[in-house]
Amino acid sequence: MAKTTRPPIRIVQNKAKKVANTARKKKSTKKKNNFQSKTWIWIAICLLVLFILILNFLPNSSKTDEKEKIKELTINIPEGFNSFGIDISHHQGDIDWNEILYKSKMDTLINFVYCKATEGTDFIDEQWKKNRSSLNEIGIRNGAYHFFNPNKDPIKQAKHFISIWNPRDIDLPPVLDVEVENNEKNDDELIKSMTSWLMYVEQKTGHHPIIYTQDNFFIQKFKDKFLNYNFWVASYTKKPKKLNYKRIVHWQYSKNGVIPGINEKVDLNVSKQKL
Repeated sequence: MAKTTRPPIRIVQNKAKKVANTARKKKSTKKKNNFQSKTWIWIAICLLVLFILILNFLPNSSKTDEKEKIKELTINIPEGFNSFGIDISHHQGDIDWNEILYKSKMDTLINFVYCKATEGTDFIDEQWKKNRSSLNEIGIRNGAYHFFNPNKDPIKQAKHFISIWNPRDIDLPPVLDVEVENNEKNDDELIKSMTSWLMYVEQKTGHHPIIYTQDNFFIQKFKDKFLNYNFWVASYTKKPKKLNYKRIVHWQYSKNGVIPGINEKVDLNVSKQKL
C-alpha cells in the first residue's frame, strides 16, 4: 500500500496565516468603508441642518419688502393714533383690491377706507359702486363722503348723497367734505348751509356725520363752530399741534401715498379711534 505524501507543517502554517491575514484585511476594509459611509451621512445631515438654520436667520425678502412698505406708509404717524386707512375716488382709477389686500399683504394694515360717493346735487363718483361693493365683500370697514358745493342747495345735496349711499348700520359715519368756499358769501352762510346738510343726513339716516376739511379751514372757520361734531383734518406737516384738539379724530397726513394695486397716488390717514 503506497504512503500519502503530506506537505511540511511550516508550509501549512504559512498558508493558514495568509488566509487569516487576508480575512482580517477584508474585515478591516469593510469596517473602514462602513465608517466612512456613516461619516459622510452625518456630514450631509449636519450640512443640511446648517443650511436650514442659515435660511431661517437670513432676512426674508418678501417679509422685508412688506415691512418697508408699511414703514414708508406709516413713518409720519404720531403716537396716539390707533388705525390706518385711505380715502379714494375716481381719481385713483380702477383699483385692484385683490392686489392691495392679498398679494401685497396689506389686509392687516388697512383698517378703514372712505370712498367718494357724490358731489353737489347730481354728480356720482364713477368708481363708487365698484369700490363700495368690493370693500363690503372683502370685509374692510368703509364709509362714504360727499364733496360739498357751497353754491348748491344743501338739502338737495343731502338727498342726493343719501340716495346713492344707501347706508348700513355697520357703515362708518358719513363725511361732509368741505374744501371750497363761496367767495360771494361770508363764513356764516357757509356754516349755515353745512349745518342744514349735516342735520338732514343725521335725521334721515341716524348716522352722526364727520366734517372733513383742510387744517387752515378748521383754524380760520370751524374751530369754534360745530362743537358737537368730530373733524377729519388734512395737514401734511410732520406733526401739527392742532391734532391735540379732541374733536379731530382723523388726520390725513399725506396725499402722495403709493400702494400696489392703485395706479395713482392716494391719501393716507390715521385715526384716534380703533376702527
